[in-house]
Amino acid sequence: MYVADSRASRAGSADGSARDASRPGRRAALAPTVFALGTVSLITDVSSEMVSAILPLYLVVGLGLSPLGFGLLDGVYNGVSALVRLVGGHLADRGDGRHKTVAVLGYGLSALCKPLLLLAHTLPLIGAVLAADRTGKGLRTAPRDALISLSSAPEARGRAFGVHRAMDTAGALLGPLAAFLILRATVDGYDAVFMVSFCVAAVGVVVLVLFVPGRRAVAVPRAPEPHPEPEKAPTLRAAFRLLREPGVRRITLCATLLGLATVSDSFVFLLLQRRLGVPDRWFALLPLGTAAAFLLLAVPLGWVADRIGRLRVFLAGHGALLVAYGLLLWSGSGSGSRSGVVSGFGSVIAVLLLHGAFYAATDGVLMAAASDQVPARLRSSGLALVQTGQALARFVCSLTFGAAWTAWGDRTALTGSLVALAVCALFCLKVNPWREPV
Repeated sequence: MYVADSRASRAGSADGSARDASRPGRRAALAPTVFALGTVSLITDVSSEMVSAILPLYLVVGLGLSPLGFGLLDGVYNGVSALVRLVGGHLADRGDGRHKTVAVLGYGLSALCKPLLLLAHTLPLIGAVLAADRTGKGLRTAPRDALISLSSAPEARGRAFGVHRAMDTAGALLGPLAAFLILRATVDGYDAVFMVSFCVAAVGVVVLVLFVPGRRAVAVPRAPEPHPEPEKAPTLRAAFRLLREPGVRRITLCATLLGLATVSDSFVFLLLQRRLGVPDRWFALLPLGTAAAFLLLAVPLGWVADRIGRLRVFLAGHGALLVAYGLLLWSGSGSGSRSGVVSGFGSVIAVLLLHGAFYAATDGVLMAAASDQVPARLRSSGLALVQTGQALARFVCSLTFGAAWTAWGDRTALTGSLVALAVCALFCLKVNPWREPV
């Protein structure tokens, strides 16, 4: 963080990063805001991934939920944030300097929900707590990504989001490991995980308050925006009006369609456990494989996206997910023999690596691509619009996948998702969504 500060101070002006990037052979230095927000996300993800790593097993094995019931809760966990992302983005855009305020509110709400899981033991109560937690995530995501985008030169946004996502994923790597160690060291393991998660999340909020600059303090590179900025205060109507722009419309459409066929992480880990026989005691470590691949690939793929086109990399990431689904369908037989065990272990590793590559090629890259199409004054609202479409689609996918698993079994449900993902990817290729400035 402090290395970035010194580079920024030598730039000497708000548009110094843009001028530095224009010199041959030089790359724009990333702003301190990127590293500060990356630190917050790293700490917060340690907290959230501690809970996410054990939640599927806690609900399905511990509380005995059916796949349909889990699909409903998983949909709430991943989809409720879609209902408030536009609100969070709108509130952040309404006044100069509100991006940090809205982000603090979102991070704080999520932190307060962690100890409430100690008191929730029924489906309605657990659903309410998870909904509140995801409300906090929905409030904070767009303002945070807007701060990253606004503090980065346009030609370096893919790398900036890649660095942030890599730091975020370092926390996702540590969270499941912490949960695994706590479960092995304590008697009431789940309760201990929830309480430690709350303490870590509180530290993340403190770091955000003390070290992340507000919107007014962010040095915005002086680069031409794709659309003229409105003179009036931003409104929700103005945010939805962005869909009239071809670039925003194509990106939102493709993100939404592909989200309809993106099986949630929790279901992927449950499929690995059931189809490939991963023991319950190792279940909390499965997210480590995804996080490790994400951590290693986020920055390189962000750099590649800046060079060859961000949405090309985005669609390639869904190709990796398609291969992961195929491996899950193909694997799972012959696990009783020695060769079957070896093959099963190799399949687990391959699926987790492909799963992490999918996130590295899509998460930050999509936000960088959308940032190219949205004016600075509506940056939070515009990014929230894309995120909302994607999150709602994944909410529908969780419900549909859980219902299909309950009715026809996991193999049929996964086959349907694979076919749907292939069809949506082919449609997006036809739409040609990568016609954006790079």
